[in-house]
Amino acid sequence: MADGPDFTKHELIPVIAQDAETGDVLMLAYMNATAYEETLATGRVCYYSRSRQKLWRKGEESGNVQELQELFYDCDADTLLVKVNQLGGAACHEGYRSCFFRKIDPQTRTISTVGERVFDPKAVYKK
Repeated sequence: MADGPDFTKHELIPVIAQDAETGDVLMLAYMNATAYEETLATGRVCYYSRSRQKLWRKGEESGNVQELQELFYDCDADTLLVKVNQLGGAACHEGYRSCFFRKIDPQTRTISTVGERVFDPKAVYKK
């Protein structure tokens, strides 16, 4: 039995972020060992950004911080589940509460947007 996630198999492991209160899946991201240790030390979720190739402290630009409530790892010790208190109301950089705001109808393959934008990303990120 592993004593936590095994970063020796994979440098980056997937992390599912779930709202601790509602159970809503908010996002999927990745952690390396450094991000994992920082998350444990601070109680604020830190990821590793594959696109920017650096640590990504959730909410560092937007203010939409994730406070760690519970932490689980799977049977293979290569996936994490973080249950969080999502401050600011949005986990998604596009301004939605969840990154999973596009719904696909399996029969018609029609895509619809579910949920409302919590913030305007152009106003928050100003890039």
